[in-house]
Amino acid sequence: MQFWASALVVLPVFLQAPWVRLQPVSACLFTIVILSTGICLVHFGKEKWAEAGSLLVGVSGSWLGGCLFWGWLRAYPVWHLPVESIALPLALLGLRTRWRVGSSFYLACLLGTAFTDLLMLPTGVMSKWPEIVQASFQEAPALLKDTAENLLNLKPLLSISLASAVIIILAREMRKRANLTTAFKGTWLVASAALFTTLWIDGLFLLTALIQPSLSGLI
Repeated sequence: MQFWASALVVLPVFLQAPWVRLQPVSACLFTIVILSTGICLVHFGKEKWAEAGSLLVGVSGSWLGGCLFWGWLRAYPVWHLPVESIALPLALLGLRTRWRVGSSFYLACLLGTAFTDLLMLPTGVMSKWPEIVQASFQEAPALLKDTAENLLNLKPLLSISLASAVIIILAREMRKRANLTTAFKGTWLVASAALFTTLWIDGLFLLTALIQPSLSGLI
């Protein structure tokens, strides 16, 4: 479950991001496929398949929020977190139900998104966001590299290091909680894996923007 939780954080970066940029409506409708598959697995599958189904239901919430934002509101960064929070009430209600694995995945991803968005303020990325996301495939790489190089200054590096440390501590605490409980072990492990993977994704974006910005431009 930890492996699949991490994989399902990475997948949208390489599949959903370019898809929703080119065909936002079809990408958004794919939410129905993910959600329906998850619900069927929970209702008709055995224990392990039921957990996988719950995880997919959580993925569907993140997928829908991502499609809505990146498809129609990408130029307005202030709307990123609110739109990604579209399934927040349902996720909170699901924490004590059979859907808790999916809820924990969604909430951990949302927490990772919150860290990323908040970091864009002190690092200066927020002001450059609209220009970057509206740029053409040809223009985006140069803008991304420029922005990434600005992150190598002292203040942005300190902010990034502090946020990274907090994420690592939170992920480790979640893993510790998993060892203290049996009933919610999978829930905590999935949340830990999802949160920690968001850190790797952000790091991957930074390195790619510095070394091969054309790849980041496609995403």
